[in-house]
Amino acid sequence: MIISRTPVRVSFCGGGTDLPAYYRGSENGGLVTSFALSKHIHVTVNKRFDDSIRVGYSRTEIVDDFEDLEHELVREAMRMSGVTSGIEITTIADIPSRGTGLGSSSSLTVGLLNALHTYAGRTMSAAELASQACQIEIEILGQPIGRQDQWAAALGGANSLAFMPDDEVVVNPLSMDESQLSELSESYFLVYTGVTRKATDILARQSASSDDRRAELDTLREQAMMVRNALESGDHESVGHLLAASWEIKRNLVDGITAATLDTLYDSVIEMGATGGKLLGAGGGGFFLFHAPSGVRQKIEQSLDPIHRIIPLNIDKTGTTIIFDDGSRQ
Repeated sequence: MIISRTPVRVSFCGGGTDLPAYYRGSENGGLVTSFALSKHIHVTVNKRFDDSIRVGYSRTEIVDDFEDLEHELVREAMRMSGVTSGIEITTIADIPSRGTGLGSSSSLTVGLLNALHTYAGRTMSAAELASQACQIEIEILGQPIGRQDQWAAALGGANSLAFMPDDEVVVNPLSMDESQLSELSESYFLVYTGVTRKATDILARQSASSDDRRAELDTLREQAMMVRNALESGDHESVGHLLAASWEIKRNLVDGITAATLDTLYDSVIEMGATGGKLLGAGGGGFFLFHAPSGVRQKIEQSLDPIHRIIPLNIDKTGTTIIFDDGSRQ
């Protein structure tokens, strides 16, 4: 049996500039500053007694031919890895597995590839896993998504990711020591909206409007560099203001990114003392990211409805990892 563990991600600023419709038409490409969150997708791969395939997630599929799998990410990861028969795959998530704005689908794809390649006896680099996950999701399945989620999941840690017009991805880790990273959980937290949504419709509209919204996206790109500098210098109040400015731009990019209930939740957290925040991912639901001075989070947690669970920003430093391999392939 093999078990992979892969983090989801929290994007601070620059989301939307990792869409090909933007960065391929920009001289400087796109830029996102993000962290890998210590909430994970686990994938297990185990040898079956016969040549059939069993996949367990929110439902169970048992097929004789992997081509008949309805779970398209599993099907294409099997095809890419060459492991196409006689296995059982299960997935387990620490958070809701879809519609949270944390890039969980891409984390699943990266974790699948890592586990399947390991099963086949291959060791893949983080960059190879991220590139293959992008190939599956964007090129093969035609999903209207960007490239930040796959790279954040594969790499872990805190990074600025530059998306160049030729599709090259340049990784620049943030210059933050262990004490700086550990302090983040005291200053930043996620608030669950209680709503999950399908991101593809929103992302498709955002991708289609990239040319019309290029000025706003250029500003989001600039904010990704500004937030990096503020994080490295420990100026967290400025980070909070940048999150708020980013959200103000993002919520007006296309219809469906926000809603009255989301605006009400956001405003209530700000009124209780948060410096600023933004909705993560494509929008429409999932998690808000907030910054607040020390001591404010407890007040917010006590005041919110229990459905709005709070998660501190604890960083995953390793990225996708094989946490168990018993060596059995027969």
